[in-house]
Amino acid sequence: MINVTLKGGVVKEYAEGTTALEVAKSLGMGLYKAACICKINDVYCDLRTPLTEDCSLEILSFEEDEEAQRCFRHTASHVLAQAVKRLFPQAKLAIGPAIDGGFYYDFDVEKAFTTEDLDAVAAEMKKIVKEALPLERFELEPEEAIKLMEERNEPYKVELIKEHAGKGEKISFFRQGEFEELCAGPHIPDTGRIKAFKITSCTGAYWRGDSNKKMLQRIYATAFTKQSVMEEHLAALEEAKKRDHNKLGRELELFTTVDSIGQGLPILLPKGTFIIQTLQRFVEDEEARRGWVRTKTPLMAKSDLYKISGHWDHYKDGMFVLGDEEKDDEVFALRPMTCPFQYQAYLNRARSYRDLPMRLAETSTLFRNESSGEMHGLIRVRQFTISEGHLMCLPEQLADEFKRCLDLCIFMLKTLGLYEDVSYRFSQWDPADTEKYIGTPEQWDEAQGMMKEILDDIGLEYKVGVGEAAFYGPKLDIQIKNVYGKEDTLITIQIDQMLAEKFGMEYVASDGTKKNPYIIHRTSIGCYERTLALLIEKYAGAFPVWLAPVQVKLLPIADRHHDYAYEIAAKLEKAGIRCEVDTRSEKTGYKIREAQLEKVPYMLLMGDKDIEAGSVSVRKRGEGDIGAVSVDEFLKTILEDVDTKAIW
Repeated sequence: MINVTLKGGVVKEYAEGTTALEVAKSLGMGLYKAACICKINDVYCDLRTPLTEDCSLEILSFEEDEEAQRCFRHTASHVLAQAVKRLFPQAKLAIGPAIDGGFYYDFDVEKAFTTEDLDAVAAEMKKIVKEALPLERFELEPEEAIKLMEERNEPYKVELIKEHAGKGEKISFFRQGEFEELCAGPHIPDTGRIKAFKITSCTGAYWRGDSNKKMLQRIYATAFTKQSVMEEHLAALEEAKKRDHNKLGRELELFTTVDSIGQGLPILLPKGTFIIQTLQRFVEDEEARRGWVRTKTPLMAKSDLYKISGHWDHYKDGMFVLGDEEKDDEVFALRPMTCPFQYQAYLNRARSYRDLPMRLAETSTLFRNESSGEMHGLIRVRQFTISEGHLMCLPEQLADEFKRCLDLCIFMLKTLGLYEDVSYRFSQWDPADTEKYIGTPEQWDEAQGMMKEILDDIGLEYKVGVGEAAFYGPKLDIQIKNVYGKEDTLITIQIDQMLAEKFGMEYVASDGTKKNPYIIHRTSIGCYERTLALLIEKYAGAFPVWLAPVQVKLLPIADRHHDYAYEIAAKLEKAGIRCEVDTRSEKTGYKIREAQLEKVPYMLLMGDKDIEAGSVSVRKRGEGDIGAVSVDEFLKTILEDVDTKAIW
């Protein structure tokens, strides 16, 4: 017998070899039916895993655990793949991961799936769910696994197995009925637990996101334990599509893309440019108020600079290289980040401890060679502008300066109305993959220890991301989700104790010795393009007044009111208010509807009575007609909105 510690600290005895699923059944049919996966000694496992020694066991349902949801949907992707193989035996399997809110599977097929094909696949999936096929794990030696997949003509699986073959581990598979899939798991116990699913779309996708490789068919879908919950999710997804910045940003004429220019290289139109410029001025002014001084550095450098920093060895594939190393004496590359450039301002002359902290900020245009499959509107682009900064400080200044950087970020997010949507990730190095990083384990332990102490002292709630650190140091990632629930990094703050030494950055300490400063890498608002995308989605294009490209639309009722409208517009513009006068020969109701579609915060209507009284009739976005007021009174109201950066 073995002792199993359950939720709440309850300890029960079970026979050795009892599975976690059997334990769940012994605790009640409700738990048994809801169970997806389990944690054995805090490690996620299949419920069919046998218990062989004293352990802690936590049974997890779809509703209470994100990893359970991921495993549930990954199992659904196996059901999708099995259905496709039943209907299209010649289809070759690629990959089928769970993603935020659903899953997808990539297939290599002779012709694209039609709507009728997808309907047939969904019907076959229902059959597989009804069969309630158990998922059973088995392992093969790499050579056996390769042979099996070659016999089944699954070249993509063979490629994946070969990548893992050198690790000296067996290759794991999962079997459900006649279908066997290469997979590490874990999975839910059987296909019958997938009570609700829906295929949502089908599109092309390059194998591994590489445009030089074959185009596959990617089927997207989602899955839930309850039909009603799935319907709520799909309704929310439809609402999200209305807010999608990629759609709304084009409709509102904020940005566009052009095939002849290329993916990930958006064109910001005048309205979008105005928002970016407004944000940039706000950020630069706030940074200056907090003691940051500005630099302006080149957009490119010789490979020599990147070799000193380590980017050439650790980040070259993500850079745009200009020239051929084998043929050219000098090879340049567009900068993917600003740090090695800004360090030159520090190195411009000898430094003393009295010069520190030294806070250098720059509005930097950067270039990163993202794969074409990763491009998405303004969220992920190849050229972007960022509020980047580097702070050199003494060891005893590190904690306070880090907190000041975080305080700046939180201030920015709260001002923009994005703070409630963020989460934090403490991104650490992976000691099992040291080739990705510079520095010694001792240096990493020290840097990560300092950051943990700072974060815990602040009381920040965060998740740990092992292997997510920059190659030179740990970082705090401020994460935010787009309208579809996909999480991206918006802002980072990093601790670095290694690059100063590489660049020979020193200061004379109070005792006369020379030492290397600590460096904090930080952004204050992140990438401006990504921030604009998130603002479009957050406000569905109805921006706060201070950010709105057009703050006021003036709508004269008749031709005889035009002069009065232009007189008021001149007064508003003199006060710094952005406005437009609509003098088209259209009905007033039509003009109002168009201004509403453009999400303009205020409309000012003017007729004979308004001219006589020296007033305007005000319509406020979201409230409608709020009555007639004097021009001065309206100006006071809107200037207060702008000055306080009010959100409504």
